[in-house]
Amino acid sequence: MSALAPVLSRRGGRWIGWPGLPLEKGGAWEAVLAEGYRDCGYDLVPVLLDGEEVRGFYEGFSNGILWPLFHDLLGRCNFDPSFWYAYQAVNRKFADCVVEHSGDDDFIWVQDYQLIHVAQLVREQTDSRRIGFFLHIPFPPLDILLKLPWRAQILAALLAYDLIGFQTPRDSRNFLACLEHLVPQAEIVGGEPIVEVRIGHRTVRVGAFPIGIDVEQFHRYAFTAPGNREFARMQSVLRGRDQFIGVDRLDYSKGLLRRMDAFGRYLEAHPKAHGQVILLQVAPVSRGDLTAYRSFRQELDREAARVNGRFSRFDWTPVHYLNRALPRRTLAGLYRASRVGIVTPMRDGMNLVAMEYVAAQDPADPGVLVLSRFAGAAQYLREAVIVNPYDGEETAAAMHLAREMRIQERRRRHEALMRRLRARDVACWRRGFLAALGEAPAGRRGSRKAR
Repeated sequence: MSALAPVLSRRGGRWIGWPGLPLEKGGAWEAVLAEGYRDCGYDLVPVLLDGEEVRGFYEGFSNGILWPLFHDLLGRCNFDPSFWYAYQAVNRKFADCVVEHSGDDDFIWVQDYQLIHVAQLVREQTDSRRIGFFLHIPFPPLDILLKLPWRAQILAALLAYDLIGFQTPRDSRNFLACLEHLVPQAEIVGGEPIVEVRIGHRTVRVGAFPIGIDVEQFHRYAFTAPGNREFARMQSVLRGRDQFIGVDRLDYSKGLLRRMDAFGRYLEAHPKAHGQVILLQVAPVSRGDLTAYRSFRQELDREAARVNGRFSRFDWTPVHYLNRALPRRTLAGLYRASRVGIVTPMRDGMNLVAMEYVAAQDPADPGVLVLSRFAGAAQYLREAVIVNPYDGEETAAAMHLAREMRIQERRRRHEALMRRLRARDVACWRRGFLAALGEAPAGRRGSRKAR
């Protein structure tokens, strides 16, 4: 939402979305919208879901099937057919709302895996809208997508868009490979950055549009009053110790269990670090009503306790672990105070925490980013210390390398990373996608014969 709000505020428009509370909560959702988006400069149109719809669409198909499947975590999928029907029904609710609140000249930009079918259902009512889709999470390779019982329906729904955007070229190539094997009537034309897929009377454009952050704003956060206060407070708490920091939603895809294990391996391999380094893990509760997430939280609690139980001294606790969200300005100060940023998901679409950590650093004395090769950000932030999060010994060695890195090398890497961040910031993402959508032929108006 924060990435799109400036476009809506400047150009006008409507944000159509679920307020995040089931309909049975009464008018609570109205308070959420009124408090969070007062005077935002654009219209908010809520799509209301009852408890059963939330369980089937959101908890079931979206986060019990698509989320783990697209993150290569098949063992966590629950392929309950009732979830599929709920997903379709809720997507139809959104499509009806889109048709009601848009006109032929509007751009419709659908965000993420929860709403893949919106364009297909909109086109049942009108085929004149220009509709784009952006997937914030990874798109799986063919051998993973084949496990999904509704793979054909998902691909057909995606091909109803005029423009499909992915985080990385790898995700785009995965999608095109799935089309080649599963949709033989689709003709793929051209190469990166924008590929055309011609199917029937339609032409669909496909490309990578890596999302970024507002680099200069986040850097300012670290050096304005709240960021300076948090930085100074952490300096007094650390008393010369080095801090490693991880900031992730409490989600099994973020690699938190393996990160804790790797930190324990680091302490085991480097006794001289005892008493001199801490790991601050901020992990706000995510999807806490889902059984899988409650179970995961218990596992993480036990792993943090195991490391602390093994290595703690009366004057030093190595793992500090928070289960609550922190304001962005506070986070910026914490990032700035941390010698090493650890971002080691098992799989991730992009990962903006990695970018925020880099942007918050003091260029004169920057910290070092340790980054999973399976985060989309690793394809762009090549000066980070890249690791395989499945390899605990490699990750532990990377922690040591990052902490001991000399200042000249830290400065060199940070300068290069900041150049990359500025070249691919959030404004670049918005402009690039909207420009490509504007160039895309819309609906039946875009039909043309293959050359």
